Amino acid sequence: MAILKGKHIIAEIEGTRCTVVETGAALERAEFLKQLLVFNGYEVKLEKEKAKDGTELDTFIVGLTDILFNPMIVVYEKKLIRKDGFTVTPAYWNQIPEHDTLPYWQVQH
Repeated sequence: MAILKGKHIIAEIEGTRCTVVETGAALERAEFLKQLLVFNGYEVKLEKEKAKDGTELDTFIVGLTDILFNPMIVVYEKKLIRKDGFTVTPAYWNQIPEHDTLPYWQVQH
């Protein structure tokens, strides 16, 4: 669930009710989100996802103890700050390289 969605999901992670920020995140992605959100003052919980038979998968659920947190709203309202002082954009949240110096007609996707 790397793309921002407006759906608000609550789950219990490590015995605490949390807002689910992302599911199916690889370890690198989970660590990126954790560092970003901790820098902004949130308490982050990570938990390995489990298959239907109970075995642990290699992906993680990223959750916040702030029940009112909604990633889509917070990112689009520019309420998160990166370590370099700039605000978090949807491209930065999704770890898509930004092309701020290129005119829009030269950006290739």
